[in-house]
Amino acid sequence: QVQVVESGGGLVQPGGSLRLSCAGSDRSFSNYGMAWFRQAPGKEREFVAAINLSGEVPYYSDAVKGRFRIIRNNSATTNYLQMNGLKPEDTAVYYCAAMDKIFSFYNDYAIAERYKFWGQGTQVTVAS
Repeated sequence: QVQVVESGGGLVQPGGSLRLSCAGSDRSFSNYGMAWFRQAPGKEREFVAAINLSGEVPYYSDAVKGRFRIIRNNSATTNYLQMNGLKPEDTAVYYCAAMDKIFSFYNDYAIAERYKFWGQGTQVTVAS
């Protein structure tokens, strides 16, 4: 069964850093666009960052641009979300997702409904 598994969440103080990891369960993920979304309590799921299959084209939401970096080696099945300068408002469950329709990725990377595979999520809490 195809799976997406996130890891690396935790509790961090404001201004601190965390690195989330996302692994696809088989080689098919090397052909998928991948992304991170997050959902805070009482809020809708929101786009955070995405990256194409080559790892050369990243996208970021305005809320995290300049603080977060999504990293993926060429056609790798794993990606990382490096989060720096964390703020309390970054507190959320972070989900990794993979989109198998690669030709749609460049237009639809921020649309959660376009992603076919999702992980269970990892909690990130930013508090002093």
